[in-house]
Amino acid sequence: MPLSLQAKETTDDSLPLDRVTLGQRLRQIRKENGWTLAEVAKRSSLATSTVSKVERGLMSLTYDRFMQLADGLGVDVSELFTPAGESFAPQSFAVTRDGEAGHHETNLYVYDMLESELLNKQMVPMTGIIRAHDVQDFSEFVKHPGEEFLMVLDGELEVHIEGREPVHLSVHDSIYFDSNMGHLYVSAGKKDAKIVVVCATSGEKK
Repeated sequence: MPLSLQAKETTDDSLPLDRVTLGQRLRQIRKENGWTLAEVAKRSSLATSTVSKVERGLMSLTYDRFMQLADGLGVDVSELFTPAGESFAPQSFAVTRDGEAGHHETNLYVYDMLESELLNKQMVPMTGIIRAHDVQDFSEFVKHPGEEFLMVLDGELEVHIEGREPVHLSVHDSIYFDSNMGHLYVSAGKKDAKIVVVCATSGEKK
């Protein structure tokens, strides 16, 4: 049955390193531009309380909220993970070794942002672990401009697209879709599914 329900941003008392790093980067970029929390919130179309919690390392964001925040700050999403990156240049390449990816996790997903040192990429490649096993863990769909590719590396996965029947994927199955459509992922088996995701984004920075 189609679901008419974005993963909830999560808060807790622990301060994982990725959240602390993200908060420090957000504060650095905000202060470099002389913006208040309220100004960043307005530019990003996020609540001031959300921006404040992210800056203090108390909240994890879903991917679409990441994109909103980066767009509002006028930076590439990679700059929220890596302070000193370089733009991708023609006839160049980059390698991310195991353990070097930009790490981010919520109660529902764990994402490693690959090639996070490269700025202004046309694609955002990630590997992920899907902790969510029930659509009721979500309050609404994730949606963001662009296109998205996903392939299952391990386990079983259900892809829910707003207004459509769920799509069941097994190992090495893949899906490609318009990410403007509301979507979410849940592991369909007993173990957390492992995936690779590539998001292609569009739009000009503010």
